[in-house]
Amino acid sequence: MSWFLICTSYTINVFAVIGLGLDGFLLGMHILAIVYARIYMNKKPPELMKTQLAGVSILKPLKGVDPNLEDNLETFFDVDYPEFELIFCIQDLNDPAHEVVSRLMKKHSSIPARIVTGGSKIGANPKINNLMPGYEVMKYNYFWICDSGVRALPLTLRDLVSKMEDKVGLVHAVPYTANRKGFSSTVEKIYFSTHHTRIYISAHVLSFICMTGMSTLLRKDYFEDATGGLDKLSQYIAEDYFMAKSLADSGYKMKLASYPALQNSGKYGVQSFIDRMTRWTKLRIAMVPLAVLLEPLSECFLSGLAFSWACLYFFKWNMLVVFLYHVLVWFALDYVLFRQLENGHLQLSKCDFLFAWFVRETLTPYIIFSALWDPTISWRTGKYRLRCGGKAEEVLAV
Repeated sequence: MSWFLICTSYTINVFAVIGLGLDGFLLGMHILAIVYARIYMNKKPPELMKTQLAGVSILKPLKGVDPNLEDNLETFFDVDYPEFELIFCIQDLNDPAHEVVSRLMKKHSSIPARIVTGGSKIGANPKINNLMPGYEVMKYNYFWICDSGVRALPLTLRDLVSKMEDKVGLVHAVPYTANRKGFSSTVEKIYFSTHHTRIYISAHVLSFICMTGMSTLLRKDYFEDATGGLDKLSQYIAEDYFMAKSLADSGYKMKLASYPALQNSGKYGVQSFIDRMTRWTKLRIAMVPLAVLLEPLSECFLSGLAFSWACLYFFKWNMLVVFLYHVLVWFALDYVLFRQLENGHLQLSKCDFLFAWFVRETLTPYIIFSALWDPTISWRTGKYRLRCGGKAEEVLAV
């Protein structure tokens, strides 16, 4: 037998083994996420003495308004916590969010709250620029950065603080969505309750850095020791990833909150979801170029094709039958994880879940292709070009 045929045979065998191993690994991720969610997610925080609850500065970066903004912000005035301050960071004094916040501050006059305006142009990241004045005037060592589109539960802050044990520098929350009307909100909910949660929880358990900054509690002393200050993150668009990396590299630990971060933006749609996922994919490719190869293989259909082909090669099993069984099992496990995130309060039928799940899965190739086609990112007030390693430079104001 020629060397060419021998090499070809070995290569095919390697790819077939990878197909089997990949599916086994992804199955393990499914089970790990389901078990973790069952044990730890949506659990009421322990009762702590008032002296054990450190004061918290809540930083809310705001730009513009949407139909749900006022309701979302009001949930932060209503958190069940003995000592906190609300700092609303609004870059432009004429921003309509200023009026919304002023109305809420008047309604909840007993809650310590203030508005800081102006921002600080210290880097490419507009969120960091907006947050800097609030960061400089906050009075507590614990500070909670939470996006404008997130709504809080009464016990959310207690849950976050209860995880702040010794050497813990950061507590973050699994991104999820509140219940909203419309098919597009269902697609978004399916993504965050299945694919995203599966990877998010698995990465956390296996001590890989995977976090989003939409709801993050930090200790300022640890944070500044690790990063040098919030301004040092302004060169990155994915500031959340690099703050977590800096803390981990400095020996600090990270914890995952029991309550998810409930996204509740009033502006949403399928195209908005696609644009957001495309932006996130571009960020991951810039920070971890290997992601362009690994991400498609973590999805149901492509991993199923690899697995069913491997079964055909090794065991002579019918490829179509194996693929269909693979999809059925994947769907069932995703539905179980979805039920865990919903905490028993299901508002979707199995048929609605199936249709939205199928649409979400089939959108993935288009999203990855779009991310590769145009590597620039449009976000907030600008357009940015990402360099390898995640650093960004603004190329065009929009």
